[in-house]
Parts: sequence; structure tokens; C-alpha cells
Amino acid sequence: MYGLINIGFGNVIAGDRVIAIVNPESSPVKRLKDEAKAAGKLIDATYGRKTRAILITDSNHVILSAIQPETIAQRFRSSLIEIEKVLEEMRREIGK
Repeated sequence: MYGLINIGFGNVIAGDRVIAIVNPESSPVKRLKDEAKAAGKLIDATYGRKTRAILITDSNHVILSAIQPETIAQRFRSSLIEIEKVLEEMRREIGK
């Protein structure tokens, strides 16, 4: 229900597939990133910049982003609000 979410530098992801947005500084998250790289499930969308957020998907892919986790979360909220507005407009049209 989230649609596509911009994670920086023209990269977008399917919002419905994301299960977590985490800060990359903790040791368990670093291990998770290393395991995803070894398994071929790491996607680096940082364009060489510092990783500021790691997104984990329902397919166990790990996506690196140079955008802050809070910014990505705000984009998710904005996307949901936009979808809700469209649905409400559609409901009004059907109710006429």
C-alpha cells in the first residue's frame, strides 16, 4: 500500500516489501550486512557515500542508503497519506 519510496539518488524501492529501516552502527546490523553480501542479497544504493540507513526486505535483501532512517520513514508516512487521500476521493466518487 506504500507504492514506490525514494531512498536517494534516484533509487526507489517497493515500500510494501520493507520490513525494517535501521541504523547501520550496531554490531548485529553490521553482521547482517556482511551476511547479505556473502549471500548475494546486498544492494548498495549509496553511490559511494556513507551508509546512513539499512533497509531490510521481506525477501531478506539488505539495501544500503545514504539517507537518514528518519527521512526514509517520513517518506513512507507521506506516501501512505497520499494513498489515503486518493482512496478517500475514490470513495466519495463511488458514493455519489
